[in-house]
This record gives sequence, C-alpha cells and structure tokens, in this order.
Amino acid sequence: MNIASLGFPRIGRQRELKFALEKYWRGEITPTALEDVASLLRQTHWEWQAQAGVTHLPVGDFAYYDQVLTLSATINAIPERHRDGDKVDLDTLFRVARGRAPTGTATTASQMKKYFNTNYHYIVPELSQDQTFKIAFDQIFNEVEQAKALGYQPKPVILGPLSYLHLAKCSGQEFDKLSLLPQLIEVYQAILERFVEQGVTWVQLDEPILALELDEDWRAPFADTYKALNGTDVKLLLATYYGSVEHHHELISDLDVAGLHLDLVSAPEQLSAFAASLKPEQVLSLGVINGRNVWAAELDNIAKQLTPVVADYGEQIWLAPSCSLLHTPVDLDVESELEPFLRQQLSFAKQKLEELHQLQTLLVEPDSVASQAIVTHCVQRRTARKNAANSQVNARVDALTSVDFERQSGFALRQVKQQERFRLPLLPTTTIGSFPQTPAIRGLRNRWRKGELTYAAYNEQLQAVTRDSISRQQKLGIDVLVHGEAERNDMVEYFGEQLDGVGFTQFGWVQSYGSRCVKPPLIYGDVSRPQPMTLDWATYAQSLTDKPVKGMLTGPVTILHWSFAREDISRQQIANQIALAIRDEVVDLQNAGIGIIQIDEPAFREGLPLKESQWQNYLDWAVNAFKLSAAGVEDDTQIHTHMCYSEFNATIASIAAMDADVITIETSRSNMELLNAFEDFEYPNEIGPGVYDIHSPNIPSVEQMVALIDKAATKIPVRQLWVNPDCGLKTRTWDEVEPALQNMVKATKELRRRLG
Repeated sequence: MNIASLGFPRIGRQRELKFALEKYWRGEITPTALEDVASLLRQTHWEWQAQAGVTHLPVGDFAYYDQVLTLSATINAIPERHRDGDKVDLDTLFRVARGRAPTGTATTASQMKKYFNTNYHYIVPELSQDQTFKIAFDQIFNEVEQAKALGYQPKPVILGPLSYLHLAKCSGQEFDKLSLLPQLIEVYQAILERFVEQGVTWVQLDEPILALELDEDWRAPFADTYKALNGTDVKLLLATYYGSVEHHHELISDLDVAGLHLDLVSAPEQLSAFAASLKPEQVLSLGVINGRNVWAAELDNIAKQLTPVVADYGEQIWLAPSCSLLHTPVDLDVESELEPFLRQQLSFAKQKLEELHQLQTLLVEPDSVASQAIVTHCVQRRTARKNAANSQVNARVDALTSVDFERQSGFALRQVKQQERFRLPLLPTTTIGSFPQTPAIRGLRNRWRKGELTYAAYNEQLQAVTRDSISRQQKLGIDVLVHGEAERNDMVEYFGEQLDGVGFTQFGWVQSYGSRCVKPPLIYGDVSRPQPMTLDWATYAQSLTDKPVKGMLTGPVTILHWSFAREDISRQQIANQIALAIRDEVVDLQNAGIGIIQIDEPAFREGLPLKESQWQNYLDWAVNAFKLSAAGVEDDTQIHTHMCYSEFNATIASIAAMDADVITIETSRSNMELLNAFEDFEYPNEIGPGVYDIHSPNIPSVEQMVALIDKAATKIPVRQLWVNPDCGLKTRTWDEVEPALQNMVKATKELRRRLG
C-alpha cells in the first residue's frame, strides 16, 4: 500500500509565507527573496511528507495567493484590466487578487468566494466568450524541477478542467462556459505533455464538483474530457472530496483514469460501491484521515473497516487524507503550552501523515507491539473525552422549547419601537465592527501575552485606542458607532479563549486567503460561558458618546464553522450550546444599556452541504441557533448580523427566517448583483449592502459609492437601506480607512438630499 498526500499547507508552521508576502507587498523585499522563502517551505514540507512514507509528493499545492488563481495564470486566464501585455508573473497574480492595474493605479479586484463548503477563499476566474488559453506561467513546472532536483518523485496537483470552469464566472455578457471546454482541454493536454517531458508519472486532477448534484449538462462532458486527457504518458489520479460522489458512481467508474480518490471521512458508505467496480489496473486512494479537522484519528476503528478491502485489493489501495491538508494547522510539535488532555486528542498536518504510516502498520502488522500501542492510545483518548462531559450544559440544551427561539414581537412592531428609540436618519451609516489592528496594537498584545506588560497597563492603552476610534467616527459623522475591537485578536478566537469547553493553540494557523490566516479554536467539550466576554469594552465605549455603539459578537454558527469542532456529538448540538452562551452575553449587553447588538454570521452559508437535497436540515438548525442567540432581548433592542462573500439566492428564505432587524452584506465586488436575491424575495427587514471593498487597499471615490447606493436603492426600498463597508476594517490602515469612510459619509449625505 502506498501512502498518498493530496496537498499540504503552504503558509509554514510560523506563517513564514504570510510575512514574506506582506513584506513584498510593502516593497521591503525583492521577488527573489520572496521566492527563496517559498522554495525553502516547499523543500521542508516535501521532506516531512517523504519521511512519513509518501511516495509521490504533491507539487502545485503551493500557491502565493490561491491555487485557483495560480491555475488561471498558468493557462493565461487573466482579466484584461490586470494584464501587462503577454507578461504573466507573480505581480500579475497579486494585481488580480488585490485590485491593481499594471500602471499601479487602482482597479477592481477579481471576486473572491468560499471554496465549496470550506473557510478557504479562492479568486474567481473571469472568462470571456472569446477566451484563449495557453501556457503562460511556469510556476508548477519549476516546482516539479525543484522536487526532482531534491530526489523526489513529484505528483503535480491541478484543479480539473470541469471544476475550474464550474468555479469561473462569465466576464461581460453571459454565455455557456462549457463552450470553452474544448479549448481548455487542449491547454490541459499541453500541460500534461510538459509533465511527461519532465519525467512525471502521476498527475492528480481534482474534481470536487463531483460531490455536487450536477445536472446533465455538467455530467455529460466528463467521459470525453478524461478520454482526451488520458492520451498522454502520465497516469491520472481523479481526486474527489468534501462529500460523497456515489450518486455519480456509474459516470466515475467509466472514466479513463488510472486512479480514483474518495473522501471516506465525509462519506464512508461510498467505499463498497467503488471498490466493487475497481478495474484491475486502477488504484483506489482511500481518504480516511480527516483533512479538515484536527482531532486524532480513531486508527483502530479505521483499520477494522479497511481490513476486508485491503485483503481483496492489496497493492491497488493507497492510504490518504480525505482532502488536501490545506485546511489544517501545520505542526503540533511547536505547541508547547497545550494541556496533556488536549494534546493527546490532536493531530495537525504533519501528524496526519504520521497517522497514515501508523494505519499502514495496523493493516500490515495487526498483531505487532507497535500496533497494540496504537490501539491503546486510541482507547485512552476516547475514555478521556467521555469523562470530560458537562451535564449542566447538556441539560440546558435538552430543556429548550420553541419559545426560546423567538423574539417577543414581529419585525414590524420592533421596527417602530427601534425607530422611536434611536431616531436614525435615512440611510444610517455604520461600519461592520473592527478598525485597523496597527503594528502598535499587535505589539501591545504581544508584550502583554509575554508578561512584559501588566494587565492594568495593557487595558489602559487599549482604552486610549478605543477613545481614539470613537473620536474618529464622531468626527467623520457616522451614525452608529463601533468600539473598534482593539482588544480582539480574531473574531472567533477571541470568544473561544473565553468559553469553557474550548481550547486554543499558539501556532494553529490556517490560511483563509492570500496572507490572511486564522487560528481556529478547538471545541473539545461541552460549551458554556463562565462570565461576560465583551461587556466591559462595550459599556466603556458607550460611555464615551451619546450615539449608539454596537455590541459586537460572533454568532454561534460562525463560531462552530470557524472552529475545529468535536466529532462525537452532532454539529446541531454544538451550535445550540454556543448559542446559549452568546444569548447570555446578548442579554447582559442589553441590560447594561447597549441598544444595538451585532451577531456576525459570515460563515452561515458555508455550512451548507454540497448537495442541495440535504440543505434544509442544515438550514433549519442553523437558523434556529442564530435565533436562540438573539431571542432573549426586548423589542427595542436592535439585532444586526453580518454575512460576507455569500450567494444568497438559494438561501434567502432562511436568511429572512433568522429575523435579524438589520443584515449587512458584501456586495461591492459583485456591483450589487448579490442584492438581486433580496429584491426578488422582497426581504422584509433592513439591509446594509457594502459600498466598498475592504479587501483591497483602494480608496473608493464618492461617485463610486453614490453609484452603488443608487443601484441598491433601485432594488431595495430606500427606507430599508443602511450604508456600510463590505466587512470589518481590521486588515487596513487608517490612511486607507479614514478617507474611505469620509467618502462614504459624503456619498450618504448627497443621497439623503436626493432620495429623502
């Protein structure tokens, strides 16, 4: 049995790539210096994988921003506004992702979306009807040569042509994207021929769209596509993940591929069907180690399940993670402060490869001393988890009734009471929550965590930052203020650190997009709130102004999705536990005089199962979890929520069912296209469509924002509209934020005069 890897995290265990990228963008290092950091990271990660027994090392999983964007550059699919003639290099990628023209002037960045149902983002390819493809960017070929020079056998990893087209959007007028498939196949064939010339024997083509319920237009081209791609002298491994592909069993089994990878973590039941149809010359890669979570695998149970398959198919079997390990932290070995109970439950990317080696031992030498030790560790972990249960938390969840999930009155009555209380103008202005986390703020937090600063001194300086944030907003003329969240490291981690049943790491970073990394909490037990989490900062900020200051919370569904959640109880149960903890915080904020409370749910949509037929069950419990967190307040307390980078059309009824008084959403990169869902549905509550893209350093003009708000007002009644940025401003600088917000307020005042 081979041990296989579908891909490895690229950021480095100390986020070396993040820091190198940001230095490059600031002009502090050369392209060569950036590439040196990348080269060393690849070499280190290949070495780890080889040590774990991986025989064909993934190449092409490394990306300076996003692997989908890298593929777009490879095949010359670069939007015209970002092009510098025929030249395609790293700076081209960064212009596409960050919104720059070749001259250095601002232009619209390409759209960013969540990659299937993960918290990883990809840059959406923009394809025109007259698109031409050719090999234009050699990064993956250079990496193949690097791996070979180090003595490794590389296995290039590329997103398959049908998944690439499926993720792309039409540039300009709508057309059938599949009309580009014949030409796209030709460039894929050219790529494969290049690999043949380099001595590559296996190529991994990822087709995650096979986990979707595809219509016949998308199913039909698979056979001819893979017949055409199988004409070269490399073996093709078709990789599927994020869900079952058994509904496409006949289609997949007939494809001309040398191997198939299945995600058996999300869908173990599909193994028997695909094993039965395996051809003698094919390999079957079994994704049995969870590539999307951090919990140590139940290796003894997995070995029992696989033993009959291994006995029947022997060397045709590869052992692998369920998907790329991109979604997991890099290395548990650097975590020096974890409690022993928590450490024994965990496995990061490097350790997951070691688990595959242990699983191989269990399958090949089940009676050995080494195998017995592995089984003993598995039993000890399960016993420790069982003993950590909190009966009070479980009893509270079990006692919930339908009344606990509903506000006292409907929105129409609440809206009247809230208008009487706050007396906000037409088109109220606000921001989403966070303000720039400057180097000074990060340095302050770092010094406090290292014990170089007392909490009193730390707190005093953060209060000064909060006063400054309130003062800036008042001078700008914003209507509903925020305190800026200077005390928060991350919108989920901050809460995870204060909840019982939740642990956190020092270096458990995971890439979200580009250089943006998050450090998800570890939900290892039953969740509860031992004491208020945000009350002091909210009440302090409110004491500085007569304007309303929003209390800022992260919602239960987002905390769940953006954490590494335990796997021994249902996600619905975990969501309700978190919702009760947030509910307690909401009630405390209200009772302290905080009249507007925002419960962010940016991850609401990403929790959707990939198959639409399975959506409703998820939507029902996710909506209820949000409602449970918000329903404990009086009618005149205004509940906001925020969602970003979502497509709302298919879920708009459920979003309305959440019954937030105000929802703020990302719409600027889509030029307000996302509002179509709210228009068609006649969304009943109030909406704040984002009027500028905070993920780009560009400062939008008054005219640009006026045009966007004007467009929003053609879709949504103006009395329902708020004006705000797309998302929080944590990653921007004040030099970017203040002029942008100043223009936002000016645009709003102009529109009030015109629309009022």
